[in-house]
Amino acid sequence: MTIETLRKLVTACACVATLLTAVRTTEAQERPAPTVEVAVGSFIFVDDGFPSERFGGAAGHVYLSPRISVGPEIAFVQGQNHSHLMVTGNLTCDLVDPANALARRVTPFVVVGGGLFQTREKFPVGDFTSSEGAYTAGGGVRTLLGDRVTLGVEVRVGWEAHIRVNGLVGVRLGR
Repeated sequence: MTIETLRKLVTACACVATLLTAVRTTEAQERPAPTVEVAVGSFIFVDDGFPSERFGGAAGHVYLSPRISVGPEIAFVQGQNHSHLMVTGNLTCDLVDPANALARRVTPFVVVGGGLFQTREKFPVGDFTSSEGAYTAGGGVRTLLGDRVTLGVEVRVGWEAHIRVNGLVGVRLGR
């Protein structure tokens, strides 16, 4: 057996082993069903003397893999004489694998998002609206309450400079 033949045999075996591993991994890792979450909490604006304002929002998650999901989020903050609207696309990574495509009882996660932050302010001489880019990054933990419902908490930082602390309730759609 020549060195060239041996090299081809080793390469072929490595390719077959890689393909078999990939097929087994894909079969064993079903993606969880999409979810919808509703969040309620507080925005703390760090560049404004730390005032806190209540907010509400909703997000959707479509899983690309057993632990990685993407989806839109919208959050609305109502203050005195002003409001904020934040619309982002988020990437969420669950820090533990699901068991048989079902969420674990407790799942820590990290999330990053980017999009738009719009502020509307009311003044005696008229209204003012401004829009700018936005990002958020943070993490939290959610726990499973039954087959489809989750309850969780999260903390994020973002721009427009804020800290966000909220609770969330999620519902798994399907399976």
